[in-house]
Amino acid sequence: MQYSSRHLEDLVREIARLPGIGTKTAQRLAFHLLRVPADEALRLARAIEQVRTGVGVCSICGNIAETQPCHLCADPKRDDTQLCIVEEPSDVIVLERTGHFRGRYHVLRGALSPADGVGPEQLHLRELIERVRSGGVEEVIVATNPTTAGEATAHAIRDLLATLPVRVTRIARGVPVGSDLELADQVTLTRALEGRKEFDEPGGG
Repeated sequence: MQYSSRHLEDLVREIARLPGIGTKTAQRLAFHLLRVPADEALRLARAIEQVRTGVGVCSICGNIAETQPCHLCADPKRDDTQLCIVEEPSDVIVLERTGHFRGRYHVLRGALSPADGVGPEQLHLRELIERVRSGGVEEVIVATNPTTAGEATAHAIRDLLATLPVRVTRIARGVPVGSDLELADQVTLTRALEGRKEFDEPGGG
């Protein structure tokens, strides 16, 4: 489609790059930004700039952070004996919303998917082993998504930690198979955490 403005065309193209946004939706959003007051549109631009320049990665857990370490790793009230493994920072947010888990997190930044070029070296698995070896962790809770990639990652974690003196558990099947943690409701996630099982138990992964 030809636009009368090159800037508008650029905006539509960039919005359409976002996950789940097609060209038609991108066009509607672009025209919406043209209609709203300039300060409102510029607030969005500033928010995007700030999140890209002011938000980094926690040097300890791999979660998003504005400080080093992140506020969760810096919290002295968290339980150092429990370490919950998740795929993405968004998973930390949904688990925190349950208010049930008070341990520490380790964010892998993905899941094993050879077809997509994601192998063990692309994930924060080496850092995970180092954290467990450093001592203090008694239980590793594997909370990867119940997808093919998530299950493969969970089994890889279990194998990597097999020789270390740590209990490895898997969240229960309250989370539907094939879905993502961020799509589950808080009650389901709470029950999944409460019903976690030893990784080698039947039904535990």
